[in-house]
Amino acid sequence: MNSKTRNFLRKRAHFLKPAVMVGKEGADSRIEKALDEALNKHELVKVRFQNFKEECRPIAEELSDKVKAQLVTVTGHVAIIFRQNEKQEERLIHIPKDFI
Repeated sequence: MNSKTRNFLRKRAHFLKPAVMVGKEGADSRIEKALDEALNKHELVKVRFQNFKEECRPIAEELSDKVKAQLVTVTGHVAIIFRQNEKQEERLIHIPKDFI
């Protein structure tokens, strides 16, 4: 993902509320399932870390790999994760061609 695309997605996610929360149990299978469902529905999701605050980036990278998504950014205790719908007609977020 290049910087223009990352910047575009970060702007789109600015007003989103976190859809998935990682608490004291960590990133277990329930979190993966919740993230997968949120990505299927919204394509762009914020994940908030309530615990494991020192390990946000590695956990977010691991989660995004497991659900076959891309980690856009980690800012503070919030990660932004993106997975575009494979079906062109069902996509919610359309990345401009000059950003790709």
